[in-house]
Amino acid sequence: MTSFAPDSIVLNRKLPLWYQVSQSLRASILGRSPQDPLRLPTEEQLAGHYGVSVLTMRQALKELEDEGLISRHRRRGTFIEPHARRGSPVRLLGSVDAIVAQQSGMTTELLDHGSAPVPGELAEFFPDVREVSTYHRLRSDEKTGEPTNHARNYVRPELAARIDLDDLVRWPMTKVLRDVVGADISRITDTVEARLADPETSKLLQVPLLSPILHYTGVTYDAEGRALDVAVIHYRGDRFSFTVTLDAT
Repeated sequence: MTSFAPDSIVLNRKLPLWYQVSQSLRASILGRSPQDPLRLPTEEQLAGHYGVSVLTMRQALKELEDEGLISRHRRRGTFIEPHARRGSPVRLLGSVDAIVAQQSGMTTELLDHGSAPVPGELAEFFPDVREVSTYHRLRSDEKTGEPTNHARNYVRPELAARIDLDDLVRWPMTKVLRDVVGADISRITDTVEARLADPETSKLLQVPLLSPILHYTGVTYDAEGRALDVAVIHYRGDRFSFTVTLDAT
């Protein structure tokens, strides 16, 4: 039987290996095509693929099993759960793969896209650019159809020229920029704050006007310190929480 083929990653030795592996595998699972097989490779094969020990791989798989994304059967193997609920708390551990994983696994609708002058509140991120390409998307729970967040991305025009809109419906912007466009992503800086739902957010997310939401701003930089993309996302306050883990070294 053919097994599902996960993406590869470069592991950061300053972060827990099991977490990075689980998040990378999670992103691969949530971004899979419908025709991809549901059976995962064996623990040993996955450990070799990611370059970690079997014990580390086992811990990573347990995380996904606890989340309900996979099921493990003695003597039969490990399988992707095709109808598993995809909503989960957003946890940020400093890994780009973690960002990709948390943005994956929802039904995405592209509401509009185009070019616009750099918004005044984002001017500090694009000092050398007059216009940016904009993308507005609505994400919903695959199972219930309930809207969970809406996002606006502001992307440097030279990168936007290489973006296929179909990819933005299937994958998060971070994955498209890194894996499809080939952008050299060095770091992502995140800011999260509590706000009240404005009329647009209230309508899109189907929540009462002035109800609590999470307002997220993520700035993606290249190795030269240039902002490649600024994502502004409004999350339903009743569906998400943020946990940030800081490395002490």
